[in-house]
Amino acid sequence: MDKKVLLSTIWLFALLNYLYCDVVTLMNTEVLKQFMTGKVNGMQINQGFLLGASILMEIPIAMILLSRILKNGANRWANIIAGAIMTIIQFLALVATPPTPYGIFFSIIEIASTALIVWFAWNWRNPES
Repeated sequence: MDKKVLLSTIWLFALLNYLYCDVVTLMNTEVLKQFMTGKVNGMQINQGFLLGASILMEIPIAMILLSRILKNGANRWANIIAGAIMTIIQFLALVATPPTPYGIFFSIIEIASTALIVWFAWNWRNPES
């Protein structure tokens, strides 16, 4: 499979897992009640937080497209950097908040997906050929 298509597909898979985890979280009545107060697990949900979360989620959204259109060398580095950022952030989110069974499940998938992106991009030899 073409490396660009492979990376884009893994980004799409990771993004769908991020999104569905958020959907499932909103089905958790304990967390939903916290959202309604504007504070979740001690974290204030304000406009700044929402902007930060939006910027963070734009990374995998953009990488679906960028993985297909960037030239190979830039593509490789963009995937390494973006994948590493998302892997680290998801790992930190997993250990920083009280885990739920579904949160652990999705986090394992998300961390594995973005780590796989980094691995495939890192091992992309001769990206310009």
